[in-house]
Amino acid sequence: MFRGASAEQILLSIPAVLIAITFHEYAHGYVAYKLGDPTAKNNGRLTLNPIKHLDPFGAIMLLIVGFGWAKPVPVNPAYFKKPKNGMALVSLAGPMSNILLAFITLVIAKIFNIQIFSMLYGFRSSYIEIIMFNIVILNIGLAIFNMIPIPPLDGSKIFSSFLPQRIYFGIMRYERYAHIILLLLIVTGILTPFLGRMLTGVLLTLNRLVYLLPF
Repeated sequence: MFRGASAEQILLSIPAVLIAITFHEYAHGYVAYKLGDPTAKNNGRLTLNPIKHLDPFGAIMLLIVGFGWAKPVPVNPAYFKKPKNGMALVSLAGPMSNILLAFITLVIAKIFNIQIFSMLYGFRSSYIEIIMFNIVILNIGLAIFNMIPIPPLDGSKIFSSFLPQRIYFGIMRYERYAHIILLLLIVTGILTPFLGRMLTGVLLTLNRLVYLLPF
């Protein structure tokens, strides 16, 4: 996403990366805590301090290609009344927080008439327009990427919650290999066209929703 970008463009994308990963991981920890699991809080992860959630490599990937990850918040499903359902809700909270952040940013842009997409039409954009554009795109990108049903991403935990126990534990036996598969998919760029189309679709949907707001 930022291949060939200038140092200035990369610096202006850093706030978006920190905001996206911080709220993503905080949402995981907050929902887990509300469901009875104090693990994230006990480990100092129920915080909006971005340093606590930063995974350097994942953050760099988010900067370079627009899809990345943070340091996972520790969750103990044994605290949940229904562990599989609880894990699904905790996993869903992260991506949904990113979609909500993107939506709120678009709403703010509409209220204050900030033309955050002006750069796409060849116009020179202000720093605030660029930062808000990056917040929207990176949050949507992080949400979509994490919904891929491949461990250790959130989508795999959501998908697994619908599987029978026998199939679930059968898949988990090969979880350690899933990391390698995911990395290969990222490095080879196989996922990029699909993720790009998904990002565009979500962005257009959010824009339509904001357009319908009565202000």
